[in-house]
Amino acid sequence: MKGEFAVFGHAVQFLTRLPVPLGDSYSPERAAASVRYYPLVGVLIGSLCAAVYWAADLVLPGLPSVMLAVAAGLLVTGALHEDGLADTFDGIGGARTRDQAIAIMKDSRLGTYGVLALILVLALKISALSQLDVRTVCVALVAAHGLSRLSSVLVIATSRYVGSTPGPAAQEVSAPSLLVACGTVITVIAGLVGSLPLAMVLAALLGLAVGHACVVVLAQRTLGGHTGDTLGAVQQAGETGVYLGLAAWA
Repeated sequence: MKGEFAVFGHAVQFLTRLPVPLGDSYSPERAAASVRYYPLVGVLIGSLCAAVYWAADLVLPGLPSVMLAVAAGLLVTGALHEDGLADTFDGIGGARTRDQAIAIMKDSRLGTYGVLALILVLALKISALSQLDVRTVCVALVAAHGLSRLSSVLVIATSRYVGSTPGPAAQEVSAPSLLVACGTVITVIAGLVGSLPLAMVLAALLGLAVGHACVVVLAQRTLGGHTGDTLGAVQQAGETGVYLGLAAWA
């Protein structure tokens, strides 16, 4: 059990800026196994964002409250996934070959395609959430952050790693880890069904699937696989898709 807590701690440490006292518990095996808890860490991140939104909504109108919730997510994660989104679109948009795309994605400088992708995704998140009532926004934040991180796990499990930096993105996902990640998401979906109308839940899941598929197809055609950056891009697309699906139903 202690070892499993260490694995979970690795996932929290990798995906967030939250302080996690791991001590000397690090090992490559635990780091690789930590992907099983990505959806659970997503639920934790979404819960923090929902708490910020709920508190802000007590004194502020809907739009500023949503912006603060989104900002909280950026602070908690250190904009990890947004950075991957920007790098992915810089690479895919500015290169003619796979090698050029990967080289551009490694560059720490931000290009036009990356800036535009960030602006568009943040604007879509904020505008979509602003169309929902307070309760639905809180549910949406928790669910979208959890569900979208399964997208990253599924990409690791089903796609070839084409990057050059060792890390969780380069590791295989074991069957037990995939079961744990999927089990977390099933629980999240059950919570959605108990909180929102079924049609609304289906719209959210459809948005998640469309966002996931768009990035995966684009990355597969351009790169022939995935990198750490594309995992961030697929998470952002899936999260945004959930919000758009809910807003479309609403």
